[in-house]
Amino acid sequence: MEKVSKLLLMQRLLYTDLVKWKDAPDRKPLIVKGVRQCGKTWLLKAFSQECFEDAAYFNFERSGELSTIFEQNFDPQRIIDELGFQRGKKIEPGTTLLIFDEIQACPNAITSLKYFCEELRKLHVVCAGSLLGTALAACTSFPVGKVDLLTLRPLSFPEFLLASENAFLYEELKKKPIEDIPESVLPKLETLYREYLITGGMPEVVNTWLTTRDISKVERILDAVLEMYQKDFARHVPKSEYPKVALIWDSIPGQLAKDNKKFIFSHVKTGARSRDLEDALQWLVNAGLIYKVEMVSVPHYPLSKFADTTYFKVYFCDAGLLRRLSNFPVAALMSADPQFAFMRGALTENFVLTELTAAKSVTPYFWKSGNKAEVDFVFQDDMLMIPIEAKASRNTQAKSLKEYRKRYKPKYALRASLEQPGVHADECGVVLDVPLYLLWNIDTYIVQ
Repeated sequence: MEKVSKLLLMQRLLYTDLVKWKDAPDRKPLIVKGVRQCGKTWLLKAFSQECFEDAAYFNFERSGELSTIFEQNFDPQRIIDELGFQRGKKIEPGTTLLIFDEIQACPNAITSLKYFCEELRKLHVVCAGSLLGTALAACTSFPVGKVDLLTLRPLSFPEFLLASENAFLYEELKKKPIEDIPESVLPKLETLYREYLITGGMPEVVNTWLTTRDISKVERILDAVLEMYQKDFARHVPKSEYPKVALIWDSIPGQLAKDNKKFIFSHVKTGARSRDLEDALQWLVNAGLIYKVEMVSVPHYPLSKFADTTYFKVYFCDAGLLRRLSNFPVAALMSADPQFAFMRGALTENFVLTELTAAKSVTPYFWKSGNKAEVDFVFQDDMLMIPIEAKASRNTQAKSLKEYRKRYKPKYALRASLEQPGVHADECGVVLDVPLYLLWNIDTYIVQ
């Protein structure tokens, strides 16, 4: 297996979870989900080189004949013996990390994980693949309860800090309460945040920006990733659904750029109704390419029970991809021109959503009260119900958040903007002014 650079190893915070999985006594075969080009293969190869004496790597898309090994039966010993012949070296449980890449191309390999779990647990087996969410949703013999699952997302902002050689800053910020953040570091963090909105979190895009500072190269790579996704639609989506998936994908930037960001099916295609497009929309959700954020009118426990599944917003998995698909110029990010305000707001909300899901692994909703008030995100954190208002600038006049706090008196409410960090308490609870570039550290600022 080819060597990989160690340069980016500590950028991926999921690496810690991989090490925990390796050492867990009750370890099962591991499936790492994630969108294409988010760094799954690179991370698993780096993990194997750091933590194992040997690694056996097999890619089911590149080597179609591998699938025949899984057609005879699911005896794990026979399977690894044959895989050993394929690579010319024995696979040793306890010593070798067995990597199945693009496993979605071989449904029988997915099924075989049950038997690796039951009969050969000493062997470390880890799997990855593109569009795994859609493959697993369609797999009729998925080994429920027999695998561990992790999700690798595009680089989050703290991982961008690490990649940009700001590890010391990251480690120091991680420890500090919101009121103790030094004012002197804020301009640097804001600059890095604006750079992140340009690039998003796709590793190749980030690496290109940090090594060349060439916007044109960044844009070309983002275009290539978007084109790759379009090709995935053509290859993997049922023919009857492909045009719908492509239309939904292309419509999302326009839907987010509206004042009312509710996803409207008729804006995808004139006259289209939800029943015509909902399967195509769900395919994109299952693929991990978009997030569907549903409305709650009453933020009670559990939020899922009070969600309106017919009233929702749709966001991208990555702010950089959203910016590029929107054809939103880099200069517009820095402009105060009001014609760019809606798209800047959409990018800000998208950033808040991806940071929140990366930091907390929660399912966010949004709150709306008729046509009077709307809070961008509400999420449940153990016993707390926390509303978040997202602002693209330093304006913290969050009228809807005030209305929410007046009605429900949450212990904490967050204003995410470019305002300086701060803590404000009144009879309705505590308001945290959390700069957008510090949202990843939310657990440090909130006490249960």
